[in-house]
Amino acid sequence: MNGPVVVGYDGSPQALSALAWATQEARREQLPLRVVHVSEFGSTVLDEGVHHARSIAPDVEIDASLDVCGDAPGTLVDEGTCASLLVVGSRGRGLLSGLLLGSVSAAVAAHADCPVAVVRRRADSARAARLPVVVGVDDSPAGAGALDLALAQASHREAPLVVVRAWDMPTVLGSVLPGAPQEVEVQRAAEASLAETMAGRADRFPDVTARPVVRRGAPAAVLLEAAHNAQLLVVGSRGRGCFLGLLLGSVSQAVLHESRCPVMVAHARVGARGR
Repeated sequence: MNGPVVVGYDGSPQALSALAWATQEARREQLPLRVVHVSEFGSTVLDEGVHHARSIAPDVEIDASLDVCGDAPGTLVDEGTCASLLVVGSRGRGLLSGLLLGSVSAAVAAHADCPVAVVRRRADSARAARLPVVVGVDDSPAGAGALDLALAQASHREAPLVVVRAWDMPTVLGSVLPGAPQEVEVQRAAEASLAETMAGRADRFPDVTARPVVRRGAPAAVLLEAAHNAQLLVVGSRGRGCFLGLLLGSVSQAVLHESRCPVMVAHARVGARGR
């Protein structure tokens, strides 16, 4: 899809970080940028945001939208209908207060029709460019969609990709020590499932070096560890098995609360993006 990169902006430091990240993303993917602000008295804030974006990327087509009577989540979700990507900050103020992880961000991440990126802090773009993209994958359609999106992101960023699958022993087996036959069996099954998911997909992006990582542990902890030094973490909108409830369950809440890098949530239309 060739829709714009849409960013929610309210003038807060976190929104400024999201704006800078979204502007760079729009320039990287050669897409227009749309800056959205929801407030009864917000034209000055919106103008400042547009000016800042133009100072970062004067070659990017930028427009703006001021909604004086809408609600923040509804407006942003509506904007995402025709967007390639929707970007929000980790927290906000005014009508965007609590972004993230309040009701606004939860609604946007759960209901947007396009991928949603949540940016916690402004990063050193030169350093980030040398870091990998990390994606969490399970055997659900959402996991496959997240992998598609992550491959496209890694290709656009000319970055390596780390494909992570977390698993744990079924509770009915009780405590199973590392190296026990039962653990080896489940580990091998998880590795085979990940290889099947990756089969054929990586061929569409021959420029991306994809490294699989299959590890026992709680999914959120495994993902956060893998993404400790990443430029982007990609997760699916829903999952099953070890990723049950992603998004917006306990795994996604932990990832969005604690990830040091931007988190991108894949939604249904990811297949149209980056191909």
